[in-house]
Amino acid sequence: MTQSVDTNPDLPKPGYWPWYGIFCFLFLIGSQASGLLLSVPDRDMGHLQKIMYVHVPAAWIMSLTFVVVLYYSFRYLWKQQENDDLVAASAAEVGAAFCGLTLVLGMIWGKPTWGVWWTWDARLTSTLVLFLIMVSYLALRAFIDDPHRRAQWSAAVGILGAINVPIVYMSVKWWRTLHQVQSMPSTVDPMYVINLRLNAFAFLFLMIYFIRRRYEAARFERAAELAVQAAALGRR
Repeated sequence: MTQSVDTNPDLPKPGYWPWYGIFCFLFLIGSQASGLLLSVPDRDMGHLQKIMYVHVPAAWIMSLTFVVVLYYSFRYLWKQQENDDLVAASAAEVGAAFCGLTLVLGMIWGKPTWGVWWTWDARLTSTLVLFLIMVSYLALRAFIDDPHRRAQWSAAVGILGAINVPIVYMSVKWWRTLHQVQSMPSTVDPMYVINLRLNAFAFLFLMIYFIRRRYEAARFERAAELAVQAAALGRR
């Protein structure tokens, strides 16, 4: 009798994660509604300012995901454990999504503010470089079949991407840019701080949820690969 995948002790169980996901999305809806409906328009930008509640948290979480990639990439190179590689890959995939979201939201914000969708500003360019590095990371994993070599090369690219994060952060201080200095609770008007913090936590909760679910999917994908390999060897 074939054992069900759900009974395999090596595979992740759903646990409370589906409920946590529902909480994340409800919290996000609530925090976004609070920012859109309760936040007063900015004196200069009007209601356009409210995109800050999506753009800024997305940028923060983008940076945080690459910290996760950096940690688990080093951890894999040190301990050579496959699970560390899968966590790093999951975080990289989520980080690439948040990085792309940051770029798109920045372009939407930039058009009415600067008059153009895109300019080769230091902040925008360094963020685009980071996005391309992580897309390359994901492409690399798709083209390498050997798990150990794939994990090693991915770790190297992941570390390279994470090293670029401080450059993105400091770009507005190191070079003259159109982009404003980082929006932080200490740099924005106090009336916007609560909604900015709420949305930052909402994106943080989402990041944790997405990485966990992507990691679970990666574990199942790896189990399926091993099952196919075992079946092929068995036929020989």
